[in-house]
Amino acid sequence: MPLESPQAEHEDNWIALQRCGWKSFNWNVIPLHLHKFALIFPFKSLTGRLPKLGETIHGHKFFTGFGGKGANQCVQAARLGAKTSIICKVGKDSFGNDYIQNFKKNGIPTEFVSQTEDAATGAASIIVDSQGQNFIVIVAGANLLLNSGDLKRAAHVILEAKVMLCQLEVTPAISLEALKIAHSNGVKTLFNPAPALADLDPRFYTYSDIICCNESEGAGDSFVGALAFYLAYYPTWPLEEMLRKANRIASVSVQAMGTQSSYPYRKDLPQDLF
Repeated sequence: MPLESPQAEHEDNWIALQRCGWKSFNWNVIPLHLHKFALIFPFKSLTGRLPKLGETIHGHKFFTGFGGKGANQCVQAARLGAKTSIICKVGKDSFGNDYIQNFKKNGIPTEFVSQTEDAATGAASIIVDSQGQNFIVIVAGANLLLNSGDLKRAAHVILEAKVMLCQLEVTPAISLEALKIAHSNGVKTLFNPAPALADLDPRFYTYSDIICCNESEGAGDSFVGALAFYLAYYPTWPLEEMLRKANRIASVSVQAMGTQSSYPYRKDLPQDLF
């Protein structure tokens, strides 16, 4: 029987989860950690229309913020009360320094946020018109330098985790290695295969307990972060209930400007979500 979505505006999240399918799993009673990868520092410009090839136009608003699917999902889970860790790499630059402070502000340990002088912090240039259409250019930068050594340094917290969440904004081989480490040691794995790859290594399906095919950032990452929170804290709930509640949290995020800045805290949400 198809699931019924209570929030039509996020139906893409709901449909994607149904299409992907879910594997059955058991839970270990161990301290909660949610491990996530990848961050992007976005530069957003709002315009009346998108520029044509070679054209320069005026915009009416510019702002920056904090983004990247892994970081977004980690922040949302943390704001719901999850104990989280993030394994990622930033540049040794002002943006990297700002992102480390942002993690600390959200109560996310930065023990495994390393800085490199070999690449800049990941960034995205985003142009959005009045109809919501956009152009996006992502420079992954330091995200692509996350390596096996970084995973080995974080191995002890990976093995203690209840849930690990990976995406594809770092080198796919590193996400696959992380999933394999976690899955092979009884840690439950949630894989968000975005940005999408045309030829995804089939081993991703082997090492992923749950695959959530959600491409969008913003509300999409709020949804995935909330889902990870529910899977870790309320594993006995029916899956349909987790999905509905994650969907409700994502619907709250679209009522405010920005990405992480729009993500709700547990104290500001209805108690029937917990």
